Amino acid sequence: MEEKENLQLPENAFRELKDGEEYKPLMSPNKVYPEVNGWSVTWGIVMAIIFSAAAAYLGLKVGQVFEAAIPIAIIAVGVSTATKRSKALGENVIIQSIGACSGAVVAGAIFTLPAIYILQAKYPDMTTSFMKIFMASALGGVLGILFLIPFRKYFVSDMHGKYPFPEATATTQVLVSGAKGGDQAKPLLIAGLVGGLYDFIVASLGWWNENFTSRVVSLGCDLADKAKLVFKVNTGAAVLGLGYIIGLKYAFFTCLGSIVVWWLIVPGMSVIFHDSVLSAWDPSIVKTVGAMSPEEIFRAYARSIGIGGIAMAGIIGIIKSWGIIKSAVGLAAKELKGKSEVDENVKRTQRDISFKIIAIGSLVTILVTFLFFWFGVMEGNLLFAIIAILLVAVIAFLFTTVAANAIAIVGSNPVSGMTLMTLIFASVVMVAVGLKGPGGMLAALIMGGVVCTALSVAG
Repeated sequence: MEEKENLQLPENAFRELKDGEEYKPLMSPNKVYPEVNGWSVTWGIVMAIIFSAAAAYLGLKVGQVFEAAIPIAIIAVGVSTATKRSKALGENVIIQSIGACSGAVVAGAIFTLPAIYILQAKYPDMTTSFMKIFMASALGGVLGILFLIPFRKYFVSDMHGKYPFPEATATTQVLVSGAKGGDQAKPLLIAGLVGGLYDFIVASLGWWNENFTSRVVSLGCDLADKAKLVFKVNTGAAVLGLGYIIGLKYAFFTCLGSIVVWWLIVPGMSVIFHDSVLSAWDPSIVKTVGAMSPEEIFRAYARSIGIGGIAMAGIIGIIKSWGIIKSAVGLAAKELKGKSEVDENVKRTQRDISFKIIAIGSLVTILVTFLFFWFGVMEGNLLFAIIAILLVAVIAFLFTTVAANAIAIVGSNPVSGMTLMTLIFASVVMVAVGLKGPGGMLAALIMGGVVCTALSVAG
């Protein structure tokens, strides 16, 4: 009990370190704790299975995958407390780390691969198999992990306190509060019950709509119909909690993005193109922009503009992260040449997997992915397979830092925008080299699935 009462995060856990100041983690680097063992791995796999199913259902239904780390951390704390395991903090970290991969891999699959089945209605010859979808997700997940490892020290150590890491911060508080035991864990239980009850009332009983809109009053309806101005807010417990976690600054930035789309782009398009039918990229559009509702303008035009903005942010992110990429590649090259200075007395918390192992693992994974593309996707065409693997490897590596940076800042991975850019770029390139028709669309989607999973796991 004495050890539990003394568990306290250092004062400098979430702020920038001063010159010469050292961060001493809660779990001392000079001690050995139970972490990776049968208990933690088994529970981690169980959590991954359960939350993969939940994430797939929610993602396919509403197009948004929830971050599973926080609820898994709460469950891990509850199980370890119920079974009275001692020094369970390290085990709980492993449980939530394994379990949280569920949403990442699921997001990589559901954001791209369902399009294969949707397109089968128009192209019956466009078929695939479970094994191809499994391979795309598995290989993408391994690539994402291997590509991110060289950047661990930069994001975790060098940038200590400079990034908010909203989800990781919340997860840490959950795990530490649970490890303290006693009254420290009660707020977590109460908060979880209140949030769960609220969402159950809204989602299952339907007592009120989770999305509040200005259309509830006649003035709001007039503004929506005439000026194309509509105000919407999601009142879900998860959204409220996320806003609290990321803080006022980044919540404000997110809100500004919504304001630009709904209050500037949507009504602006109605004013500029009021009597025009903009159907160049979608022949099914037959209404003039002025005759559309704000929601229709958003779906037809504004959403694509927003996605384009996300894709451009990805490119800008690559440019801004170029120094990080160069440093990681340079360090890896130095170690591969045998010039690195290895400190045998390095702290346990600062040990990294050898860059030689990372390089070999990356090359093997890329080789397996190439063979998968060659024989499983491109039907034996060597040129198509070579171009596909080059596109996937380069894009996945460059966007890895963007995904990690986004998670570090706002706790949300803009993987959809980066995947869309990958699909567009891959489609253009594959068509240019002669891969067209249903086979080309299938190849582009599977390539996008590999990249999307890699970026999702990296974030």
